[in-house]
Amino acid sequence: MTAPSDALSTALRAAAVLAGGCDSPVRSGWSVGGAPFVQSDARGAYAFDERGERYIDYVMAYGPLLFGHTHPALTSNLDELASHGLVWGSTHPQEVRLGERIRAYLPTMERMRFVTTGTEAVMSAVRVARAFTRRNLILKFAGNYHGHFDLALLDAGASAHTRDAVGSGIPDGVMRDVAVARYNDLASVDALLRGREDDLAAILVEPIVGNMGYVTPVDGFLQGLRERATRCGAVLIFDEVITWLRLGLDGAQARVDVLPDMTTLGKVMGGGFPIACFGGREEVMAALAPAGSAFTGGTHGGNPFSVGMAHRVLDLLETHPEYYPQMDALGKRLTNGIRAIFARRDLPYAVVQHESIVDFKFRPGSPNRNYDDARAADKAAYARYYHAMRDRKILLPPSQNEVMFVSTAHTPADIDQTLAAIDESLA
Repeated sequence: MTAPSDALSTALRAAAVLAGGCDSPVRSGWSVGGAPFVQSDARGAYAFDERGERYIDYVMAYGPLLFGHTHPALTSNLDELASHGLVWGSTHPQEVRLGERIRAYLPTMERMRFVTTGTEAVMSAVRVARAFTRRNLILKFAGNYHGHFDLALLDAGASAHTRDAVGSGIPDGVMRDVAVARYNDLASVDALLRGREDDLAAILVEPIVGNMGYVTPVDGFLQGLRERATRCGAVLIFDEVITWLRLGLDGAQARVDVLPDMTTLGKVMGGGFPIACFGGREEVMAALAPAGSAFTGGTHGGNPFSVGMAHRVLDLLETHPEYYPQMDALGKRLTNGIRAIFARRDLPYAVVQHESIVDFKFRPGSPNRNYDDARAADKAAYARYYHAMRDRKILLPPSQNEVMFVSTAHTPADIDQTLAAIDESLA
């Protein structure tokens, strides 16, 4: 494992001015060791380091880049979007039209509000659920990642790794009002809710998980959450920050055939540009000011530039229905190739794929079903694999909790080059 001197130099400069040498801990590469990847450019399916070396990128900004980097439909004529102003602080017609377009695909979002980040979206949804029910308890699941506000970080997935709540700045009061259950385990849910049913404000869940590897719900799990939320008079919140648009215009909720009371969406709607959204049933969203007493707001919420980018993303997907089968075919090509390599090398790892999402973990046996499975994977093996792939100009997430994302910019040749690198790396 080698690291170019310029990457080390930049990492040292970053450490001297940025807290922890980064703006998000996963970028530091602390889970895999070695020098962090330092990027200078990106085009299509490729990331470029400071020396201009090209890497096939499967990070894709952790999911939102459906079209790869710098798709011309998103990067052309940006002056046109900016010419009337970037931030107004006023409601505008295109913001309303975007809400109507989203609701056409996600009818459960009868009313919605735009914010800037997925963290804001989930944090706001939790506040609305508490205001609507006038209760405090939130039930969430180990290994699900909902952003970096206090409640969300307890036993979170992705690259949060929050173990010491007090040392992480999370108050005792927050911990009293959250219960963390096992994903795909309704018995765990029932045990945590027993005697607290009347305190439950919301069940918060990723309907299909992309933050402890790729994990799908077992039959009956989400239906069971729906039943329990209804029985307790609580709100069921689906975090679709990763899954909406990545799994289609109708999102994960159409795939799992379970309807939530509230949904949160993220930056995928802006092609990676900062825009997010939360919404749900009209009566629930009525808890928000000015109609209700729960406040959320922000100068950048629904700003015309971000909204314009979101319209461009939806325009692309609506005029190019072939994009989804194209990404699915690439995902299957990658998945089948990895499985063939594992079979030839007699490696007992399960490979999972859902359209443009591909994943495997260094853990023998069946695919992950919960966070315990994810934590049982061999982190040292992944670290070696990550650097072996990086040496072969393949850029993977520097954390085994993440997944590989394919985009419309990837080609069959990129997939074949990746498979050759995997085969060599595993040797």
